[in-house]
Order: sequence, then C-alpha cells, then structure tokens
Amino acid sequence: MKKNLIIITILSIMCFSFINDKPAYRIFSENGEVVDYTKMLEKLKSADIVFFGELHNNSIAHWLQFELTKDLFKNSEKQLVLGAEMFEADNQLLLDEYLNNLISEKKFESEVRLWPNYETDYKPLVKFAKDNNIFFIATNVPRRYASIVNKGGFEELEKLSDEAKKYFAPLPIMYDKEVGCYKKMLAMSGKMKAHINENFPKAQALKDATMAYFILKNYKHENLFIHYNGSYHSDNHEGIVWHIKQKEKDLKILTISTVLQESVDTLSEENKNIADFIICVPETMTRTY
Repeated sequence: MKKNLIIITILSIMCFSFINDKPAYRIFSENGEVVDYTKMLEKLKSADIVFFGELHNNSIAHWLQFELTKDLFKNSEKQLVLGAEMFEADNQLLLDEYLNNLISEKKFESEVRLWPNYETDYKPLVKFAKDNNIFFIATNVPRRYASIVNKGGFEELEKLSDEAKKYFAPLPIMYDKEVGCYKKMLAMSGKMKAHINENFPKAQALKDATMAYFILKNYKHENLFIHYNGSYHSDNHEGIVWHIKQKEKDLKILTISTVLQESVDTLSEENKNIADFIICVPETMTRTY
C-alpha cells in the first residue's frame, strides 16, 4: 500500500511538472512535426546555404543563431562562411579590417553602420567569426540605394556611378511581381497609398537580389554559408532564395523561420510550410527592443 502511494505521488509530481512546463521555444518541421535541435543540426550540416530567418527583436532567435553557428562550426565538415542582412555591402572593407585585427573594435563600431541592437544580438556572431577566422560577408544593399528605388523605381539605379553599382546586384535587377512576397507588398501598397507605393516591393527585390548576389559571390563548393536575415527575406523559399535559384538551381538550400504563437504546443496552419524548420516562440517572450 505504501509502495503504491509512493508511485502515485511520483506520477502526480511528474504530471504536474509536465502540465506546468513553459518551453521557451519549440522547433517544427515544415509539416508541423516536432523536431529536436540535434536532428535539425544534423540536417543543416549537409546544406550548401542555410538561411536563418529571424524576428529582429526576438531574443530566442538570436540565442539560437549563436548556438547553431557554434555547433555547425564544430560539427560540419564544411568550412563556414557567415553573412548578414544587418551589414551593408559598402561596409565590407571596415568589417574585413576589424576581423583581420587591422582596426580596433572601437574604431569599427564607430564607423560602420550598425543596427541599434548590434551589441546584444549580432556582436556575438561577429566576435565568433573574428575569434575563429571565419569570413563574414556584408550582403545587404546600402539603404540609400533601396531608398532611391522606393522613390523612383529600378530606372534610377542606372544614373549611379560605376563605383556605386559595385554595391548591389548587377543591372537589370530581376523582378517578378507575381512572387508571393512581392505580391503581398503590392497588395499592401493598394491599401496604404499614403505610405507605400508600387516601388516598395521593388526596393525589397533590390535587397533580396543584392543579398543573393553577394552570397553567391562568396560561396564555394566546400563552404557552408549561413545567412542571417529577417524571416520575410527567405520565408516560403522566396525573397533571397528565389533570386539564388534563378542563378544556381542545384544548390542545397535549407531555411529556418521564426514565428510567434500564443501556444507552442502545435504549429498553426498558417505557419506550416513557410520554411524547412520553424522555430515557434511564445508571444510573451522577452524582446530585445
């Protein structure tokens, strides 16, 4: 009797613990099956390019980016190359000088255009690259050129100097307004005419095309290229991925997306199939800004 009581007590405690467990995140496959971190890591090792789609202010996404980068560096047979939306192509020289100990951290951070959350969210990745002699590529278009397209379309890029044209994808910029992500932006432009015009998705396409261009320019067969970007740049294998596929169809590309849900127990229908792996985070998770 005493033994049975002990067993019942233990089972009750286990059940209570499970019910009250509050996971910080859960990883799902594209079809909504729960996947553990180790299995995801194993699959990503075989990729040519991994896109880690983040929510820019999501602390879990940034932590997992760092952990995944460390683990791929340790476990992959391929040489890692890192790249990020958060660095613009005309800052590559400063980034290289810092990574190669030619300028100080203070000098680098004062001269490069850093995102406001660099210190907490991207600096650990840059320092990891520096400490382990890993190339880090500034892939994004300088924002001034995206602004030019947003105001006047792709045609305005033709007026720029040859020097300026080094910092974005070669003209003409490939653009298909029927690609899902651009189509949604066009729909938004119809509803928000005061803020968004028909050039808005073209500016996005310039960013995507440029990131694809610099990824391919710095990718080699023996590499595993990890790219950090907002989820919208790689969700549904559109955005940057679409542009890469126009040039290199045979590359093995795997994508990660980050989503927020009220509960992370199951993946909602709307979040299925947006990426090869979906990191589901509670809506109440602490944000970095």
